[in-house]
Amino acid sequence: MCRRFLALSTLLIASLPAFSATRPTSACLGGVSQFGHYDVMELRRYQVAPGQRPTFAKYYEAWFPEAFEQLGSFIFGEFFERGPQNNFTWIRGFHTVEDRAIVDAKFYYGPVWREHRDAVNPLLPGVDDNVLELHALNAHTEVPAMPAVNPVTEPKGAQGVVAVEIYAVKKDDMQLFSERALKAFSRFRVPGVRPAGVLVSLDGANNFPQLPFRTDGPYLVALHILRDQLTLKHTFDPLVERTKEELAATGMLRRAPEVLVLDPANRSRLRWLPPCA
Repeated sequence: MCRRFLALSTLLIASLPAFSATRPTSACLGGVSQFGHYDVMELRRYQVAPGQRPTFAKYYEAWFPEAFEQLGSFIFGEFFERGPQNNFTWIRGFHTVEDRAIVDAKFYYGPVWREHRDAVNPLLPGVDDNVLELHALNAHTEVPAMPAVNPVTEPKGAQGVVAVEIYAVKKDDMQLFSERALKAFSRFRVPGVRPAGVLVSLDGANNFPQLPFRTDGPYLVALHILRDQLTLKHTFDPLVERTKEELAATGMLRRAPEVLVLDPANRSRLRWLPPCA
């Protein structure tokens, strides 16, 4: 099993009007302020055994989100990633780098994981280091901590589609590329699409080596919440193709951009909420 350490570039870039103008109000995203700020964000992509992804999702949502949150982490969302790899993809945050090691130790050496690990681990074969360690590009591009799915008012569970753009940036070009990316992302300011964060690779060693993450960065990652499949097909897809072509033409990328299309699991916080068109 491949387990490597992260050595990626950190940068804090001042906000640009092009992105901040697209930031929806808190009513649109339903942000919950009491959870605070998260310096560390993880995009975790788990390949699940064939045919077992629905089972894994039920286990995960039944047992783990609140357990992490009681320890000080936050589960921003969990998703069924479209595509042949059968990935279960989730996003979590930690207040600080130090908190990552503390929370993970408490959880993975604690009673909840000890009780359920024998049911869960067999569903996750192979390499488990397809994880990006990230932080918000600036204060205006943080991923919103949205409220929990209300089982009474949202009986169908989490709705919408989440799209994730992943750009493998040349190390020395991250600052200039970030500026151009934010301007390009302004085209997503259209009905049915909500920006949900722009993140970049976080520098530093892995302080909880039992959970490896990727070391082949740096990366820039953009998240969007879409109203539905029609919005994905007729609105977002043409815009993201134009965006990828424009940003690839800068010559600042190490390889072609990747776009993940994610269907929220039943209890995913990151989802489409109806207050805004």
